[in-house]
Amino acid sequence: MRFLYLSLLLFIGVNCKTTAPQETKPVSWETMHEILASIKPPVFPDRSFLVTDFGAVGNGTMDCLPAFRAAIAKCHDSGGGKVTMPPGAYLVNGPIHLKSNVNLHVPEGATIKFSTTPAHYLPVVFTRWEGAECMNYSPLIYAFEQENIAITGTGTLDGQASSENWWPWASSKTYGWQPGMPSQADEAGRPRLFDWNTREVPVSERILGEGAYLRPNFIQPYRCKNVLIDGPTIRNSPMWVVHPVLSENITIQNIKVISHGPNSDGCDPECCRNVLIKNCYFDTGDDCIALKSGRNQDGRRIGRPIENVVVQDCEMKDGHGGVVIGSEVSGGARNIFAENCKMDSPNLDRAIRVKTNKVRGGTIENLFFRNIKVGEVREAVVRVNMLYPIYSDTSQTFIPVIRNIFVENVKSKKSRYGVYIDGYDAANPVRNVHLANCKFDGVEKGNAIKHAAGLHFENYYLNGNLVDNPAKQ
Repeated sequence: MRFLYLSLLLFIGVNCKTTAPQETKPVSWETMHEILASIKPPVFPDRSFLVTDFGAVGNGTMDCLPAFRAAIAKCHDSGGGKVTMPPGAYLVNGPIHLKSNVNLHVPEGATIKFSTTPAHYLPVVFTRWEGAECMNYSPLIYAFEQENIAITGTGTLDGQASSENWWPWASSKTYGWQPGMPSQADEAGRPRLFDWNTREVPVSERILGEGAYLRPNFIQPYRCKNVLIDGPTIRNSPMWVVHPVLSENITIQNIKVISHGPNSDGCDPECCRNVLIKNCYFDTGDDCIALKSGRNQDGRRIGRPIENVVVQDCEMKDGHGGVVIGSEVSGGARNIFAENCKMDSPNLDRAIRVKTNKVRGGTIENLFFRNIKVGEVREAVVRVNMLYPIYSDTSQTFIPVIRNIFVENVKSKKSRYGVYIDGYDAANPVRNVHLANCKFDGVEKGNAIKHAAGLHFENYYLNGNLVDNPAKQ
């Protein structure tokens, strides 16, 4: 497409920090192939460690956590390999902590069932909760500063979360909470953490856990390198499901995420670099894929964007958004590519979504979407919002920047809006949004565009009618 090529040369650059000035290299779909070439899944020695050899019994009632920990330690100390199990149901009363060079392999017919007793996830570990650093309950599967780790196999990981245990902490009657019950909304929970973030209280002093009611994530590699998650079905998470943080060289493929709890985002890479999400299925209670880079002060202090992310061949059912950037995106986001995906559900709110606000801030740029089939979404096919609700009390202002969004060959059958854009104001619009060869049918209210500059439409059809190119007006 001629206009796409020219626009890329004019508007887009890779903003990498370097020790010496370099020429700006244009970002295009060719950049995606360079990113893919740099992502290499870890390889493990050909040796196996059966948890049943360390005392585990797959009867669904015996606590197998000591056996898993012993097998992981032995595998790590032996130079790496595969920790695995025969078919069966393995209860673990606490978190599994992965170590370098360990592949946790859950084969077909095997299920790891995680305890729903909060005390089992103590002592607290260094983690993130909605983009803010803290010491909180351990994620159900956790790794800190490890290299070459994996979770593979076509078995099941079951967090067992429900309205009977973790989910009421979200303070929503939909998930079992009732007035008088404790929740994350209490002063000792979410408000305290976000106040610590605003005041930049040292993370070592942000100790939560018991009494704070902040649910743990399911899978969290934190400051890790060379991560592979391939094959398992992941069900019923307390909160976010797959949440790599400050990690590099990540492959997430062939997984099925089914979790309809509060904030059950399917896959939320945060402040990560070189990430592939491929051939995955998401049926969630929140965003299917949400790319993040830290909340407010923590995101700006650490200053690590989410960058070089490729999403391919995924299917999205229920959720708030299909492929989403934000809202915890204060460290920025750049060089995001999504292609060949399917999104369809009356309970899926948006297909492509960007969300931030004057407190989050962040520079979000170089977003590419193509060959996406959208059946039905509740709100909009393309939603870009610089006025996302703040949900925290702060007077600080960090106006975000959103620019360079390319949407090509996206087709939809039913939605309230086609393109729905809210720039911050006339001085801070969403900039340089391109649509090419898109057909949005069954659109109830048309487009809703406010404070956008540099819009380019080419062969964009709305309810069968060609939409004029704003760039020519």
